[in-house]
Amino acid sequence: MHPRLAHVRTWIFDLDNTLYPASANLFAQIDVKMTVFIGDFLGVDAAEAHRIQKQYFLGHGTTLAGLMAEHDVDPQRFLNYVHDVEMDVLQQDAPLVAAIARLPGRKLVFTNGDTPYALKVLDRIGLGGSFEAVHDIHAMGLVPKPHPSAYAGLCAAFDIDPATSVFVEDMARNLAPAKAIGMTTVWVDNGSEQASDADRSYIDFTVHALAPWLETILEAA
Repeated sequence: MHPRLAHVRTWIFDLDNTLYPASANLFAQIDVKMTVFIGDFLGVDAAEAHRIQKQYFLGHGTTLAGLMAEHDVDPQRFLNYVHDVEMDVLQQDAPLVAAIARLPGRKLVFTNGDTPYALKVLDRIGLGGSFEAVHDIHAMGLVPKPHPSAYAGLCAAFDIDPATSVFVEDMARNLAPAKAIGMTTVWVDNGSEQASDADRSYIDFTVHALAPWLETILEAA
């Protein structure tokens, strides 16, 4: 194991655009459905619906959090609609499956999505049996990353010591609260990042693809 990671006992992974490549464009389908949902729900055109969607995402952490705060949207209705997407753009990732299997310690998924959707994604890419649990938006009390309570809740739920944990995520802003409580942070810089943030001091490792990086750290002296 890489010397800087020899202390790690718990490996925590985001789901979308982290455990599969952003180039698969699965989230693009969800993005379209969110715009349609907002347009229908608020009675606005597509351009305005898209503007509202991004405003809520940036201001509240997720589009859903914004819709709940501003319009009292039923979260399950929203999640059921936007997660009803085709998974055929995802492929089995044998190198990633093998690398995650070799990681010593506990392994969990920490996602702003819900568990049924996460399990479908994991099964599709071959990681269905690779994780101890999925900590989803419902487990967070519908308060998403990057809110600090989401991270505190994760640690409490699974008795996690942040000082011996790694969090891997494609959205850099979601790494800052993890670093603040003592986690080692890994940013998967694959083009999915949407928020501009000049400060990257809370990022310990920057990688462009997950499987090659995991292979590298596992082989490090």
